[in-house]
Formats: sequence, C-alpha cells, structure tokens
Amino acid sequence: MTGFILAIDQGTTSSRAIVFDGSMKPVGSGQKEFTQHFPASGWVEHDPEEIWSTVVWAVKEALKNAGRSASDISAIGITNQRETVVIWDKATGEPIHNAIVWQDRRTAKLCEKLKAQGLEEKFSEKTGLLLDPYFSGTKIAWLLDEVKGAGERAEKGELLAGTIDSFLIWRLTGGKVHATDATNASRTLVYNIEKNEWDAELLDILRIPAALLPEVKDCADDYGFTEKSLFGAEIPIMGVAGDQQAATIGQACFEPGMMKSTYGTGCFALLNTGGDLCRSKNRLLTTIAYRLNGRTTYALEGSIFVAGAAVQWLRDGIKVIGKAEHSGELAAKADETQNVYLVPAFVGLGAPHWDAEARGAIFGLTRNTGPAEFARATLESVAFQTRDLLDAMKKDWKSGNGKTVLRVDGGMVASDWTMQRLADLLDAPVDRPTILETTALGAAWLAGSRAGVWPNAKKFAETWALDRRFEPQMDEGLRSTKLKGWRDAVRRTLSH
Repeated sequence: MTGFILAIDQGTTSSRAIVFDGSMKPVGSGQKEFTQHFPASGWVEHDPEEIWSTVVWAVKEALKNAGRSASDISAIGITNQRETVVIWDKATGEPIHNAIVWQDRRTAKLCEKLKAQGLEEKFSEKTGLLLDPYFSGTKIAWLLDEVKGAGERAEKGELLAGTIDSFLIWRLTGGKVHATDATNASRTLVYNIEKNEWDAELLDILRIPAALLPEVKDCADDYGFTEKSLFGAEIPIMGVAGDQQAATIGQACFEPGMMKSTYGTGCFALLNTGGDLCRSKNRLLTTIAYRLNGRTTYALEGSIFVAGAAVQWLRDGIKVIGKAEHSGELAAKADETQNVYLVPAFVGLGAPHWDAEARGAIFGLTRNTGPAEFARATLESVAFQTRDLLDAMKKDWKSGNGKTVLRVDGGMVASDWTMQRLADLLDAPVDRPTILETTALGAAWLAGSRAGVWPNAKKFAETWALDRRFEPQMDEGLRSTKLKGWRDAVRRTLSH
C-alpha cells in the first residue's frame, strides 16, 4: 500500500481526477469539460458516453501528471453531481437516453400532479426531500415513460438505473458492480433515510421497478475493482459520496453544528445534525451527510441552483466580464448609492422558496447602472441566498447555539471581495481553507481511510488548515437595508 489515492470528481460541467499523496496533498490532476445539452426550455442533458470518456481521460492525465502508474494507487474515491440520472442496458452498458441533469425542470408537471394528490408529505416524511424536479426519482419515471419500450424492458430486468456514481462504478468494474452510496441514494426521492433502504411504496407511486436500482453501501466501502485494461492495473474503488457530502467530509465537518457551503455552479450549504434526523419546517432538505461503519449522520441542506452559474452568465451571457475571476474586482468599483438586486432564478428558485416556475429578474436599475453594478448584484445574490438558508437552518435546528462559522469551498471562494461580502451579509465569520479541492479530498479520504493508508476521521479533522477568516465588517443599518431590499426583490420574483 502506497498511500497514493485517486479521486474522481465528476461534476456538472467537467470531469476531474486528482492524485493525492500519502500526506493528503494533490500531486497531479486532469480535467476536461464536456457538452451541456439544452433540448428545450428548462431541460438540461449530458451525454453519458462523453462523461465516461472525459473521466477515463482525466484519470490517465492525473496519473501522468503525478508521475504515477495505476499500480501505485491504493484506492479510488468517487464523488459526483448528485441528482443527475442515467438508465442503461444491463447487457451492453449502453445508455438508453442522455443523462437528465439535476438542473433539469422537465418533471415539474409530474411533481405538481403528485402534490395535488396530497403526496408531498409522504415523500418528505420518508426521504427528507420535497417534490421538486431537482431530484432523481421523477427523472427516472420520465425516462421509463417517454423512451420507447423502456418501461417494459425495465419490468423484464433488462435495464439498470443510477446516479452518475453508479454508472461510473458499472463502467469501471466492467459491469460487475451495480452500487451506490447512502448519500447519493438519499437524493433520489425513493430512498427511506430512516430505514436506510429503497422504499417500496414510493417506487410503486412512481412506477419504478426495484430491480433497476443499485445496492446501497456505506460511503467508505468496497465497490469492486477497475478493469485492468482501463488503466493498466486493477484499482480498488473504496469511497463514494455525492459532491456536497464529499465537500462536507473534505471540510472535516464531523461534529454536529458544523456547517459548510460550496460555491460551484450552484451553492449548497450543509449543517451537520449528527444522529438527529431533523425534519425541516422551513422547506430545507433533510439528507444523509454520510454513513460510515453502518452509522448514519444526518444534515440539513439548503440548495441554491444558481451561484457560479450567475458569474458564467455575466461572462458568457451578457459579456460584462472576460474572465470569471474579474467579477470581484469589478464589483468593488460599483456605486454604493445604487441598490441593484439580481434574483438569479434562471432555472427556478431552490431553498427555502422551491419555486420551479420563478425566473430571473433584476431590480433597481437607473441610467447610471453599468457593468460594475451588475457584477456586484450578481455576487451579492449568492451571499443573500446563503443568508436565507442560514436563517432557515437556525429556525429548524434548535440544538445549535446560534453562532455559526461557515467553512467555504468551490471556485467562487478564491475572490476575497465575494467572501468579505458573504461574511458581511451573513453577520458571521467565513473560513476559507488552504485546500480548496475539498470535494475531491473528501472522496479521497473515504477511500484512503477504507484502504487503511490515511488517518481516521478525528486525525483527518486535525489536518484541516485555515487560509483566511473573513469577519463581518458591515454596519448593521446597511446590512438590514440590503436584506430588506433583497427580500422585496425575491417576493416580486416568485411565480405565486
């Protein structure tokens, strides 16, 4: 055993692989973007074959850049975009349709129909989730209904379904293993998070045959071996977690009350509630943070659909900036007397509003509004949305002492201006770690600890290192004025 661990981080816009050495430092990586398909308004798809080829390429590139071969790797950890779903042929491994991405809204009508039948409470009670197109269950139901012959083939046991981790495990092991972990399972809308099993009643409501679905394992577990022909040697797969849970682990948020927020395409905040399955009264999600050695740790989660994607819109949509990293510099030049608010409901609003039909809006424009004000409104929208989540979490989880330090990661946190504004609007400290690759690190730690070459959770937590703490500096009067303006903008944007 060498201590080298390979993390596969299969994200929404790119596939990455990172080799970590025995001291848990990244020593080589590979990353490749893939195509986003938008076949209709509100629909988002990925080609699973393209995802697969970019993953294989990224792994080979990471090994090459680390100067290592497959035989040097003790284990692989996988983390993935969570609710994105694929159905494939059990015999050939060929997908029957493009993957339907977590951002996709095509099942909004089905969700509304289920709500009208009074079923949301039942789904919520069992899964901790709300009836929203975001989750995988209605996506699977759509594929079985809409792809010709899929329903009958599923009944005959000819097809398999899973989130991206399951599809990758199936491909990596040459079709020997059909498995997922408890965190990914907990995002499907058909997994009972209290009993830790697929829920027969919910599967029946959505007409999903149980035989389609993978075996559910712990996050650090044995997921088979990669085919020797892929990378030159068999490598054991020993860790799996959905991207937000992997980031929670990578941030060493192992104690109840610890909170992390990841700023990628969307923004996802998780508050560790320990063994306490805290049911939200404020439309947050109750989810599995991780399951280790058969023991489940729960979390409250707030999901914001658009964070970094709003910065991409600034760059690619309205071409206000040339590079994403310029957004903070531009925002710093904004006229402080202008109160411009962007509500980035490009694909609806997530927590705590859950309005699938809301669409983006901008308020407070004057003749003097220019690129700097657009940049500031875009970055502030991320902070405002995080504040909404934090307020909801404090109402839900009374065990917390009310004081929260937020550990942050993801592409947006490199911007000092954005992190300072986040601390200002949250009225709470924001901690940025030295290692920003926390999602990949979390997946790597699961595999490394399982393989016995990396430390246990307690020792791993001691290695977490702070790069910088941002303390709130904004005047209370200004903060409350800004928050009031934001809430008014959201109210005007909601579809009902």
